[in-house]
Amino acid sequence: MRVKIIGGGLAGCECAYQLLKRKVEVTLVEMKPTKFSPAHKLNTLCELVCSNSLKSNDLSTASGLLKEELRLLDSLIVDCAEQTKVPAGNALAVDREKFSLLVTERLKAFENFHLVCDVESSLDKGDFDALVVATGPLTDEALLPALKDLFGDSFLYFFDAVAPIVTADTIDQEWSFVGDRYGKGDGDYINCPMDKEQFETFWKELVTAQTAEIKDFENDDVFEGCMPIEVMAKRGQDTIRFGPLKPVGLRFHDQRPYAVVQLRKENATGTLYNLVGFQTHLKWSEQKRVFSLIPALKNAEFVRFGVMHRNTYVNSPHFLCEDFTLKSNPNVAFVGQLTGVEGYMESCLSGLVGALGIYRKLNGLQPIDFGCETITGALTKHVSTINGNFQPMNANFGILTPLPQHIRDKSEKKKALSHRSIEKMNEILTKYEV
Repeated sequence: MRVKIIGGGLAGCECAYQLLKRKVEVTLVEMKPTKFSPAHKLNTLCELVCSNSLKSNDLSTASGLLKEELRLLDSLIVDCAEQTKVPAGNALAVDREKFSLLVTERLKAFENFHLVCDVESSLDKGDFDALVVATGPLTDEALLPALKDLFGDSFLYFFDAVAPIVTADTIDQEWSFVGDRYGKGDGDYINCPMDKEQFETFWKELVTAQTAEIKDFENDDVFEGCMPIEVMAKRGQDTIRFGPLKPVGLRFHDQRPYAVVQLRKENATGTLYNLVGFQTHLKWSEQKRVFSLIPALKNAEFVRFGVMHRNTYVNSPHFLCEDFTLKSNPNVAFVGQLTGVEGYMESCLSGLVGALGIYRKLNGLQPIDFGCETITGALTKHVSTINGNFQPMNANFGILTPLPQHIRDKSEKKKALSHRSIEKMNEILTKYEV
């Protein structure tokens, strides 16, 4: 069996691994380094763009549950993330370059893996048995005509933004302190406090700063999960002060600050930090001017400024089955954020499920029904169930089948949902011999 995968991001790489370990010959076509998207810079596969955090590992969170389900399914991405992680409290955050390199090396170690660096413009699977499209939200314009021929006017989109990164040794220690909220963690964040006057000055300049021109689209729709800090700030001072700049659980000189900007390690050595929740599309000169108003960052060196980029997705319920294969062609699958799953781990999951879907259909096996008691199943239902207002979806407890019993305590309810999901996933793995 021979399968062609277009796109070497999280979904494409996870898909490749799942097929490779099942002895399928995989040819992965990735345009880097022949050509780079506006948001990519590494020559290696599986590059993380928006953030280096894969969110919480805690099973009382939907993101934590999703990662546990992926572990049970033997996810390459989760395994590599754990091997290249950097301290981030309860979150799983990685050194981007080490993570990307490790994923690339793991795939290249398979004798049945073939990497082609080229810009793809066709959806013709040629003499391959199946085709998987994992080009992501930044799908290159060369492939768009072929996608439009297939999907017609069913392309949707929103805008996404990337946070800036500063060097650790240029953060003012007098106006910063190391610590985690409520003392949970091992001091994985650098906190940059502001008093009321400093915050109000910062907010005023932030909401009046000049933004970069957004090209190719007529409006500035933004996905709520990655909203630029300046857009959020325009909804009111308290929107960011009770959002990414919330001071709760933190003390500076024995007092709670009025607002706090948190910095998270960007690499394992701790020489670089990203501004948590500071996705932005301000002009670069404006980012330097406005973010330098944060006292701890007044002399900070910015090694990367935030950028805005387009996220494209398809009205998947009209075209995809629960296993991400096309309703019109079982030997073609679409995976990743292009399908309307939103988030790193969600993209990884789609690649994994898509690989299983292609593999099982090529071998005449029954499709796997993950149900709606697992995050995996609930997300696959989301992308395959007709919805008049289809939007990208993160993992969340709200998409799971409700518990039969009423549990008032929210924490206990989430634990019960997670316990049921893990139990259900283990049953599925046994039933389908995954």
